[in-house]
Parts: sequence; structure tokens; C-alpha cells
Amino acid sequence: MLVRGMAFRSIAALAVGLALVVTGATVPVGAGASPLSYVALGDSYTAGPLVLPIAAQAPLECLQSAVNYPHLTAAALGLSLTDRSCSSATTANMTVAQYPNQPAQFTALTPSTSVVTIGIGGNDNDLFITAIAACSAIDVLNVLNRGAPCQSVFGSMFANEVNADGPAVGTAFATIHTLSPEAQVFVVGYPDILPLQGNCYPQLPITTGDVAYLNGVELTLNAMLQREAAANGATYVDTYSASVGHDACKAEGTRWIEPLIPGTDAFPIHPNAAGEAYLARTVEAALRTAGV
Repeated sequence: MLVRGMAFRSIAALAVGLALVVTGATVPVGAGASPLSYVALGDSYTAGPLVLPIAAQAPLECLQSAVNYPHLTAAALGLSLTDRSCSSATTANMTVAQYPNQPAQFTALTPSTSVVTIGIGGNDNDLFITAIAACSAIDVLNVLNRGAPCQSVFGSMFANEVNADGPAVGTAFATIHTLSPEAQVFVVGYPDILPLQGNCYPQLPITTGDVAYLNGVELTLNAMLQREAAANGATYVDTYSASVGHDACKAEGTRWIEPLIPGTDAFPIHPNAAGEAYLARTVEAALRTAGV
């Protein structure tokens, strides 16, 4: 697939006045400046799988994009980036290697790290994979859009798992402060994936009732992340609110999340180039507000 014009425009705009290195290495700033050290941690919503071009120095298994929000944020703010984000990462992979050539993500943290962003939690207990895939499988033949069959099967299971994951997620946030005591830590929430009303069968074969159900699961996840961030000295970055209206059911050019069959360079049910650019703008604003 070809990289869309939007991705090229985003790269070109960010390149003005900056020497952008798409390999995940240092982003040079003005002469004599000493860029702050920025470590990006997280799962596929941070890594930006299949959003081209790929990050040359990241493990191929991680499907990390060179224009994901950490790279764009580092370029915009003149930060020295180490991007350890990796698709399919769980909270456990902060301290346990995910692949032989992808060490535990926390190994990137040092006492000199100044800024940390972390986007995690959606893969714990295979949450997103199970929820979206299972509901699609259950609802796929429900062409009459009746009820919430997936909710009838799973009930509060997903929400219960999210809340049960809270202590481990909070411990991960606290550990960042231990490893990088001078760092400002930003917990990046998940953007809106599904419409607030209705559905978009067959792009996403999920009934209106189950769309509402899955929206509730995502809101529960973001609420847990916000709660644990507040309890562990981190700043929560809300990426959900301003992304409403750009979900996977919207037309190409409007949506920031791709449906099950993507129309551009992106993994299904993940941010496209415009989505990663939106996430970058939101994270940049949070960092600027914090004085970075």
C-alpha cells in the first residue's frame, strides 16, 4: 500500500528546521543545545504498526512506525528519543523481554531520562483482541442489528479484568519513577475506536448494542489508567475526548482508526497516519503544558 498524502504532509511539516532521524535515534536541535532525553514505552497504539515508513532500528516484530506519535513528538519538541514501543506489548513486557531482540522496555530508562510517555493496558488479558474479535465473530451474522449478543456472552468480564489489572499497571508507573527519578511521566490513554451511536456493519460487524458495550469497556480502561496515573505521580493524557467523531466507522480522510479492512497504511483497529499525528499533537500539548 502507498503512504497517503497526509502522512507525507505531516513528515514535511515536522522536518522544517529539524533534522529528523527516523531510526529512533537522537533528534538534533539547535547548535549548542542539549536535548532532553525522552523514552517512549507502550504497545501497538504507540508503535503505530504498518504506518509507513517503519522505524529502521526497531525490531521488525514490533512493527514500529518512524512517524508514530513518539517520533513526531520528539521532532516537534527537540527531544532525544529512545522509542521502545512494540506491538502486542503488555504491562508485563515493561520488565520482561517480549522478543529475543526486544529487551524489557524499562531497560531504556536511566537516571538521566527527563521525559517518559507510556501507553499500555489494552493488551493485558488480550483485552482488545478478545473484545473486538469475539464481538465481531458473535455478531457477524446479525445483519438485522438486534440486541447486544456479545454483551450477553461476556457481561462484565472485560471491565472486571481491566480493574483487576489496575494494581500491576500502577506498579509499572511507580517503577518508572524509581528507575528515572527526575523524569516527568505521561500516561497516554486510548483514542475513541467506535462510534458513540449506531454501528457500521459490515466494516465492523458489531451490533449497535455491542458497540455501546465495547465503548463502555474502553472508557473503563481509560478511567483505570487515569486513576493509576494520579495515584503514582504521572500525568494522564486524554486522547479520547478530542478523537470522538474520528472513529473506525468514519469515512477515509476523517477516521483516525482503521476498520477491520484498512483503507490506508495501518493495522486493523489501530491508528492510521492521521491518528498518530493527532496523538502526537495531544501529547505535545501535554508536554508543553508541563514545561517540557
